[in-house]
Amino acid sequence: MRNTVAVILFFYLAVSAWTQEANPGRPTVSTPATLTPVGYLQFETGVLGAEHSPDLPNQISFNEVMKFSVNERVELLLQSQPFAHSDLGLLGSNDPGDVSAGLQAVLLPGTKKRPTLSVSYFRRVFGGTAPDLDIGSNRQSALLLLSTDVAEFHIDTNAIFNEQIQDARHRAQLGQTLSISHGLPHKLGVGGELWHFTQPFQNGHAVGFLFAPTYTPRPNLVFDAGFNRGLTSTSTRWEFFMGFTYLLPKKLL
Repeated sequence: MRNTVAVILFFYLAVSAWTQEANPGRPTVSTPATLTPVGYLQFETGVLGAEHSPDLPNQISFNEVMKFSVNERVELLLQSQPFAHSDLGLLGSNDPGDVSAGLQAVLLPGTKKRPTLSVSYFRRVFGGTAPDLDIGSNRQSALLLLSTDVAEFHIDTNAIFNEQIQDARHRAQLGQTLSISHGLPHKLGVGGELWHFTQPFQNGHAVGFLFAPTYTPRPNLVFDAGFNRGLTSTSTRWEFFMGFTYLLPKKLL
């Protein structure tokens, strides 16, 4: 009981202390071109439930992204799927997903009149056995990212280039995303996103619309929840998610 109270008290003091603002990349497919505060470690943690994906009826998975900016131009990233429970019809499976390490670099810092332009690169360092959803998994990925603010709306858009491998065949996958968010009173916010990925091994296209309300009780803590609706026959029909972004209040560098 004492340990539980101590943990709760520590967490409350941590999020209550003055700190830099978190820069959430979740729950959208889009990644912000802007970086997290320099020297602070950021965690993006969530759970995702998917229904009626092309290769499996249902799946629930946990995902984690860690970000750390070493300076105003360079950010290190690690993204993983520690666990996924997949319903395969008559059978079920519990598997880990992929782990990828990446780097994001700012090419053009933004101003009030100019967007931020960045590039990033990811490489898979561990190949998990969890079944893939509609987008699939990739060995390496390159992104061109742009973020800006227009009339109190925040915009993130990405162009994505993935390498996918199946049965020793290598194929290029192309993706585009557009996310728009807006702050609301009482520390609330709302965001919407349209995204598209080619499916080179299915000769199809995965397209979806995402909607996500957010709540920011502290500058370094953001909660999110929402859904994604697939818009093509080869897209996962429904995805439901919830999670949070937490920026550690203590500077590490």
